Amino acid sequence: MNGLNKVMLIGNFGSDPEIRYTDTGTPVVNLSLATTDRWKDESGEHQERTEWHRVTFWNGLADLVEQYLHKGSRVYIEGKLQTHEWEDQDGTTRYTTEVICRELKFLDSKNSDTLQ
Repeated sequence: MNGLNKVMLIGNFGSDPEIRYTDTGTPVVNLSLATTDRWKDESGEHQERTEWHRVTFWNGLADLVEQYLHKGSRVYIEGKLQTHEWEDQDGTTRYTTEVICRELKFLDSKNSDTLQ
């Protein structure tokens, strides 16, 4: 049996999308997506915590994100987690985990379309 690697997030873009292209011409957009939890603590005061997620959009999804979305856009994304490993200047091994988007839904437009 295969494992399951699935992420679902609803949040807002932290910056305007900037498309770039790989050496082979494949479009890609990397963005930060903010998700915010809100709750009342034991004393009844409102609390808030924002998490930032690195999200990568490839091919047609990268084109759509770059063309139609902007900083603050609210979206639903589905994808998978992927971790990269590298060495910094001091030779220390570092890791970063990102969400590779497979499905995108615009939430703050009149035409909330699901795109894959």
